[in-house]
Amino acid sequence: MEFTLFTMLNGISYGLLLFMLSSGLTLIFSMMGVLNFAHASFYMLGAYIAYTISSVVGFWPALVLAPVAVGLLGALVERYGLRPLHKFGHIPELLFTFGLSFLIVELVQLIWGRAAVQYAIPKQLDGPLFTLFSTSFPAYRAFMMLVALAMLGAIWLVLTRTRVGLVIQAALTHPEAAEALGHNVPRIFMWVFGGGCALAGLAGVIGGNAFVTEPAMAATVGSIIFVVVVVGGMGSLAGAFAASLLIGIMQTTAVALDYSLAHLLGKLGLAVTPATPAYALLNVTIAQSSAILPYLLLVLILIFRPKGLMGTRE
Repeated sequence: MEFTLFTMLNGISYGLLLFMLSSGLTLIFSMMGVLNFAHASFYMLGAYIAYTISSVVGFWPALVLAPVAVGLLGALVERYGLRPLHKFGHIPELLFTFGLSFLIVELVQLIWGRAAVQYAIPKQLDGPLFTLFSTSFPAYRAFMMLVALAMLGAIWLVLTRTRVGLVIQAALTHPEAAEALGHNVPRIFMWVFGGGCALAGLAGVIGGNAFVTEPAMAATVGSIIFVVVVVGGMGSLAGAFAASLLIGIMQTTAVALDYSLAHLLGKLGLAVTPATPAYALLNVTIAQSSAILPYLLLVLILIFRPKGLMGTRE
């Protein structure tokens, strides 16, 4: 029970962090059709800006100010970088965001250096939430889960229960009609892009001190975000949520399982020796292969269900 409970809790908390990251990317793609390759870089910026703010005024102001700053920066990127490229199609947009990701990494190294920074967990949350047998569950991981669920609820309420959300959806499906009613569609898309970047910044604020804040953090999570988005379904927030939890629980469980095919064959009475063909492959444990499991899932999804778990676009 101890192993199952803590593995599930750790998997859910990691999965919810992945959702915080992928939700902004999904929102931008579903609204604008732009696949933002620099999205993980905005996650990194959120962590570094929060580190700077928290070192001056504390963590709680940084929790609010850092995502706002990242969102404003994202809005400026859309206004002066992406908007002039929309008329040329998706390839220039992809190249622009791909190059922007490298530019942000270089700027981060110039400003904060190449080494990891000491972005600490706030003292109020630095401790166990509860202890079962010999294992404790950190209070900060529970806080991460709470923030992610609150963000999910806020996105759903804004998009489905507010005038702003209705205007955004109208601009997505019927932009000419929205403009005829007096709405500035390019400005709406600018703030949608900025909002998606702000969500990535919020994930950076929450995840930067739980893991490591360093220049390589964007590359570490960058690929897994796209796995979540594709597995869940391009443009589907519900799909991104389901895929995030699935991948989070799958990876966390796999890391804790130190079994291999050789172990299974040994249980069946078949000895595996160094002379056995593919001896090294048979001794690869589930824990050692945990990092490739999401990508294996991605390949299977692309083969058998290209639109993803809950997606509508092929």
